[in-house]
Amino acid sequence: MTTSISAEIAMHNSLTKIHSFPPIINATCTRLILGSIPGVASLEKQEYYGYPHNIFWRILFALYHEPLTDDYDEKRLFLLSHHIALWDVIGSCRREGSLDSRIKDAFPNDFASLFRAYPCITRVYFNGEKAYTTYQKKVGFDVDRAYFRLPSTSPAHAVAFENKLDAWRAIL
Repeated sequence: MTTSISAEIAMHNSLTKIHSFPPIINATCTRLILGSIPGVASLEKQEYYGYPHNIFWRILFALYHEPLTDDYDEKRLFLLSHHIALWDVIGSCRREGSLDSRIKDAFPNDFASLFRAYPCITRVYFNGEKAYTTYQKKVGFDVDRAYFRLPSTSPAHAVAFENKLDAWRAIL
């Protein structure tokens, strides 16, 4: 018993502490998309959905029939021009690698302050199960907004692009 507890403590201490990015948001945003927390590639690039195999940006640009760009500033402006904010449910946690299943000690972002500062946000969309369940557990749903769980854009969630795109049409 002592050995497994020691191994668990050693693993816990070896996990990397990570933090989410600031939200992409302005006063015109009416919709908020929430992921769980950036993966390793996104943290290295300092960009939301920076992993090249994650289809988040491809889906969003396809929904609006606009050509996909690699320029991150253009992606940010694209979101804001469509009144879409982007953030993560988890403000900080410990995790080895990028898998949501490896997240430990998740601490949520401050949504009460965000919603006070941006009262026009009336719809919240979750990019995947982990974002949805973590928000439900650590923040909780209120009656002032509508909440929608969408399929993850991660390649770990193996669903055909067209099926994901159809589900994501809910944000329109």
